[in-house]
Amino acid sequence: MNYVGSYTWQLRQHVGSELLLMPGAQVVVVDERERILFQRRRDSGLWELPAGAAEPGSSFRSTAAQELFEESGLRVREEDLVPFASLSEPDLHVITYPNGDRMHCFALCFEARQWTGTLSPSPDEVIEAVFLDPATPPGPLHPPTRTVLDLYAAFRATHTFQAR
Repeated sequence: MNYVGSYTWQLRQHVGSELLLMPGAQVVVVDERERILFQRRRDSGLWELPAGAAEPGSSFRSTAAQELFEESGLRVREEDLVPFASLSEPDLHVITYPNGDRMHCFALCFEARQWTGTLSPSPDEVIEAVFLDPATPPGPLHPPTRTVLDLYAAFRATHTFQAR
């Protein structure tokens, strides 16, 4: 969904750039070579993982699947998404966007290892997308992305849900 007309856009019409609390989802997409999908944001030029805010009537899983499709062209079945972490600490996940809008994001993070489709980044949101070794991510990284990569590494090592 384009930003204009989205739930967040509708709220912004009333509160301007004031801080919003927003549920959302992030997806770590892992290919057969254990590389992770990174994408570079159009608005900031920073590298990140596919992610986005929830819309009314959506769940964390449906948000993750929808955002992944919108931003990358890849489709994932909701039941194939594995939750591995939550991200909500305000010192890390309060974001000020280039236009001045502020948002405190509460994200559930998912791993996706099965998908269909061809990688085709959304030109409205993403400049480029590429699978890379997570040990050598592109830069500069969107600050929460580094934390999500660390949470994912801890999840893979311990097989326990992570929270930050």
